[in-house]
Amino acid sequence: MNSSSGARKRGSITNPPTRAGTAAPGVEFRTHTLVLAGEAAGLRLDQALAQALPQYSRARLQAWIRAGCVSVDGRVPRPRDLVHGGEEVRIEAQLRALGVVDPEAMALEVLWSDEHLLIINKPAGLVVHPGAGNARHTLQNGLLAWDPALARVPRAGIVHRLDKDTSGLLLVARTVEAHTALVAALAARKIHRGYVALCTGVMTGGGTVDRPIGRHRSVRTRMAVRADGRAAVTHFRILRRYSAHTLIDVTLETGRTHQIRVHLSHRGFPLVGDPLYGGRRRLPAGASAETRAALTGFRRQALHAARLALRHPLKGEELSFEAPLPQDFAALIAALEAR
Repeated sequence: MNSSSGARKRGSITNPPTRAGTAAPGVEFRTHTLVLAGEAAGLRLDQALAQALPQYSRARLQAWIRAGCVSVDGRVPRPRDLVHGGEEVRIEAQLRALGVVDPEAMALEVLWSDEHLLIINKPAGLVVHPGAGNARHTLQNGLLAWDPALARVPRAGIVHRLDKDTSGLLLVARTVEAHTALVAALAARKIHRGYVALCTGVMTGGGTVDRPIGRHRSVRTRMAVRADGRAAVTHFRILRRYSAHTLIDVTLETGRTHQIRVHLSHRGFPLVGDPLYGGRRRLPAGASAETRAALTGFRRQALHAARLALRHPLKGEELSFEAPLPQDFAALIAALEAR
């Protein structure tokens, strides 16, 4: 991990949480007193507060207003009330545990952490969020055992996701304020993610795939390039060519479900081992028995989240992280090198 200090960016969190020592288990308190700026005149109260307190989502602020946790010049307002600027706002609210996901002790590779963030190196085979058929044994279960306070943060602080069989770096926020800021940074493309992938086929050069992605029309577990899909942009460059495969570096501008897998398959270079988009396995002519066994035995998509770079949402530091290829992926590359 490399980090360097940087100036605090506008919109970074500057009002950290106020913790009450007498809070009940699963509860944290947030207390704020502020005067609305004159520039807020004419805005709805929830809009004005979202501007003044960017560490909270507008939906959360609306919920606090409706619950009577917000007063404006001593009166209880509504979210839609218009403000004039200069009003004194007092917030006394609670953060309670969310959802019913159970904590589950498991080995997690934590590459870096402070009181606001975690960087996890996720192994292949670990589901990120509970869902149909995966109520337990997920990363979210493990995070809640590692830090029970994450129960108060949406999705136990997970900011982005990786597919079950994709390995590598994953960002986790440890507070509501950090989560709100990082989700906004991700949407604004200020969090940079880099991947290493092994494709079937020999590329002649790098490039960009700029094609929208949406749900497959007939196979609902798959995604597809569709004209009516959501915008998706993937950049790739060649790291190493083999006789029937290409090792590439991939960066994302967007983060659609299965984006790298769909885009590369669409270009005719599906990921080795991909069960949804990989098509027929291609074995190099004249390959050794060991190389053939390595390719046929690789039962997941050959995709690894190798790099992550972001600005710390509270401290303003530039942070960057790298994770080496996991053993199975490294062994596959070694077999191709030795063929």
